[in-house]
Amino acid sequence: MRTRAASERASDELGLTVYDVARDLRRDVAAVVLPLALDDTAEAEASRGRLLTQLDEHLLPRLKELSSPAIVVVAGSTGAGKSTLYNSLLGEEVSQAGVLRPTTREPVIAFNPLDADVLVEGPATRVSRMIEHDGVPRGTALLDAPDLDSLLSTNRDTAGLLLEAADLWLFVTTASRYGDALPWQALTRAKERGASVAMVLNRVPPETLTTIRGDLLQRLRDHGMDDAPLFVVPDVGPHEGLLERSVVAPVARWLTMLAGPDRSRAVIVRTLKGSLAALPDWVDGLVEAVEEQVEAAARLRGAVDDALPPSREAARASVARGDVARGSLRAAWAHVSSEARIDRVKVRGGVVRSGRRRGRARDRALSTLLPEVRGAAARALSGHGAAAYVSLESALGGDDPLPGANDVLVGADDAASVRDERSAAQAQEWCDRAVTAVTGLTSGGSEEALAAVRAFGTTGLAVVLLVAATGDDDARDLASTALPTDGEDLVTALAEDLADRATTVVDAEAAPVRAALDEPPLAGDAASGLRLRLAELRRLT
Repeated sequence: MRTRAASERASDELGLTVYDVARDLRRDVAAVVLPLALDDTAEAEASRGRLLTQLDEHLLPRLKELSSPAIVVVAGSTGAGKSTLYNSLLGEEVSQAGVLRPTTREPVIAFNPLDADVLVEGPATRVSRMIEHDGVPRGTALLDAPDLDSLLSTNRDTAGLLLEAADLWLFVTTASRYGDALPWQALTRAKERGASVAMVLNRVPPETLTTIRGDLLQRLRDHGMDDAPLFVVPDVGPHEGLLERSVVAPVARWLTMLAGPDRSRAVIVRTLKGSLAALPDWVDGLVEAVEEQVEAAARLRGAVDDALPPSREAARASVARGDVARGSLRAAWAHVSSEARIDRVKVRGGVVRSGRRRGRARDRALSTLLPEVRGAAARALSGHGAAAYVSLESALGGDDPLPGANDVLVGADDAASVRDERSAAQAQEWCDRAVTAVTGLTSGGSEEALAAVRAFGTTGLAVVLLVAATGDDDARDLASTALPTDGEDLVTALAEDLADRATTVVDAEAAPVRAALDEPPLAGDAASGLRLRLAELRRLT
């Protein structure tokens, strides 16, 4: 009676308290994103997937329905004889067994008819054929799973799912294959998730029984599983159909010992507690993976912060030196200025004197320079952006790239395309600002300003100011001549504006990197939710 009361108290604690913790854990684990491809990211993603499977296929369903029979999965590799063992335990051919591989294509769950009213649907029942059978001890459900190493990937996937859903693993291997990697990989998975395990060593020749049994027990101890029950089934030679009852009697007696609502629930609770005790290590590993992402992102941000200031300074210095005016723009200005005699204006009393006809001619001539000015500015801005990209690429990638750099740095071709569009737009806005400034001079402006607009036209005067702002001395002298009071200030303002736009283009090269690094999964508190779940788990376990 005390045993049943203790079991019910444990069940109540697990069902009412842990379910909420496991549900919240599942939500936070599912929300984890590892955007940077670090050395351990693939392994962490795989571990995250296994943790979600463990929660979805076993812990949450089992915590929700503790009264359902304990699921004992009979599992093993191809040709281990697990279906024959399964059928022999039931005393009837209910699961297909034979020499063709893979044999077990459809999982089979056999359960006692008296448990029909408490057997609830879950991950295992949804993919299995259900059979009521008096040979199954009450309180348990016996499940024959597909081969773990089946040639069919769907069988392997189903076998893995069923093992995750199990309350107890009955792992079947043979005297000739117990040393293979597969059994121990599966048993390691069982240990990781805290599952209860028993092992059946099948087809053991009598003359090697002692040696093989001793070796297997030592292997179990080496894997920290010395408390796992081990059953030895002797080699009975070629046969068809069921094994003699006496051959499988030890396994059958052990299953009977687990039978009954109280004892089977104890198996369930023991496995659940083992699974829960295993969770903190899994979650801790995921926390470490998230924090590695956060640390890598911080290093990448630092590299970006260090790389950009020199590029900004270089861009501003280039504008200040007048680099934009060099080359084709200066040649075009000299040609138009000479051909149209742009600089041949008269000044009396500080005011430019020109007839309207001559002013319109200068306006037309200077207007032809506007596309060249705009193009020169766009090329210069794009060049500064390209130089910044090279600096970023060197800082993040280089010969020894920072972890995660390739995940945030935009490809060179894509960056160039966006950069050219951005630079062209900035150059257009810069030119438009000059036209707007000149237009403003005509609205209630001084006699000096009105005369300058009459002498060069609105667009023409804007071009003079723009060329002067790019660093052409002749254009600057002409701007000062036309606008003795405001010319120098307007040219300086346009030059400053162009320098600001150059730094804007430089900063824009890092914008995609910063945006990628500013995502919530890379924020400093990205692991806080998992840490809270980890603290809750440790309090429970």
